[in-house]
Amino acid sequence: IEALCPVDIMRRAGIEVRTTAIGTRREVRGAHNITVSADMLFSELHIEGTPELLMLPGGMPGTINLEKSAAVQNALDYAAERGLIIGAICAAPSVLGHKGLLKGKKATCFPGFEKDLIGAEFAEVPAQRDGNIVTACGAGAAFDFGFLLLETLSGDKAAAEELKKT
Repeated sequence: IEALCPVDIMRRAGIEVRTTAIGTRREVRGAHNITVSADMLFSELHIEGTPELLMLPGGMPGTINLEKSAAVQNALDYAAERGLIIGAICAAPSVLGHKGLLKGKKATCFPGFEKDLIGAEFAEVPAQRDGNIVTACGAGAAFDFGFLLLETLSGDKAAAEELKKT
């Protein structure tokens, strides 16, 4: 839900979204044994000049796998260097904290991961935006996260609010 809800919201708004899987298979099994087929492998993504947003879903062991992936780390470097929007939900904001991307920013996460938001001011809210970083606390905040990502990406709060009504 943490990945698919925001993807669905953005696609409903007419934004092209491509989901990717790290590793060698497009099928991704979530923490609750739900299998999803990604649009492509991360290795097929040409990150240079392509995305406006990089989003990391949470969950375990997914967050650990994202943090261990050199390709994900390189994508985060690329996004951070260019000021692209970076979103992370549940445990995934810990990846941003460990990388130093949350220094001086407000951020939220799944309870218990606050210590991993290194350099951030913890915000006890469902979803938080600070500049180009958008974080959320978990599955219950997936809609808030999706709409905040949409608003951040489109720059149009009214459009995001209107989509909430449909």
